[in-house]
Amino acid sequence: MRKLSRTLGQEKVAGYVFILPFIIGLIVFTVIPFFTSLYLAFTEYDILTPPKWIGLDNFKRMFFEDKYFWKSFWVTFKFALIQVPIKLLVSLGVALILSRKTKAIPLYRAAFYIPSLMGGSVAVALTWKQLFSYDGAINHITALFGMEPVKWLSNPDTALGVLIALGVWQFGSSMLIFLAALKNVPESYHEAAIVDGAGPVKRFFKIVLPMITPIFFFNLINQTIGAFQAFNSSYLITQGKPLNTTLYYGVHLYNRAFTYYEMGYGSAMAWFMLLVIAAFTALIFRSSTAWVYY
Repeated sequence: MRKLSRTLGQEKVAGYVFILPFIIGLIVFTVIPFFTSLYLAFTEYDILTPPKWIGLDNFKRMFFEDKYFWKSFWVTFKFALIQVPIKLLVSLGVALILSRKTKAIPLYRAAFYIPSLMGGSVAVALTWKQLFSYDGAINHITALFGMEPVKWLSNPDTALGVLIALGVWQFGSSMLIFLAALKNVPESYHEAAIVDGAGPVKRFFKIVLPMITPIFFFNLINQTIGAFQAFNSSYLITQGKPLNTTLYYGVHLYNRAFTYYEMGYGSAMAWFMLLVIAAFTALIFRSSTAWVYY
């Protein structure tokens, strides 16, 4: 028994040693910054001087004095409200197409997933910017149909739409998750429905859609959180222009914290967004009882 206990003790020690790097990384890079940012949200801090406690002044300034705060929040909210549903519908539609059994499907799956691997990169953002510039490929293509060139990125009516299109283009990850869900729908259900005379549309709405609602719920949560945290496309393509119509909340936060060195104010903004995301996530969870079937 002593030998067995010693062996088990050695295995526990070995296990702790193996997970020690993860625990250290979690504490150093997640837990400590998390609580530090909470403290800094109530301070005036410019990196160069020690933090000065100012209480709720950052939040008062944020809600009542910063003219770009509500503008950036509205832009981000509108971006999420439009982009997330379209992205989910496109993802599901492509997944339905790729769920068909043909020899070239593996190639198609890889081709559709590549935008998700590359979509958040600087190179793709700059390529997107070039495509939608005044003398870019998009205007050259529309000119073939007799359309006048459009200043996509400098027009307040179209600039946000360009960024939404880029977000929708990165549908690969949610598409793969939908595809996996579609593969898990039992074939026997389809066969029974076909025997009863149900067509493809009826089978989709009566069998497939209810069975993949948990996956739809999962993708909805992930995409909503990602949309509220959007940053790259606005910062790299438009820098919030024109007239701040593409000024994402994350870009405004970055400007205050890292351009003007207002770290305390930036931390307050970050915590407000955390609460907003938590509220929307809770709302989606609450609504799931009415439309998600397990």
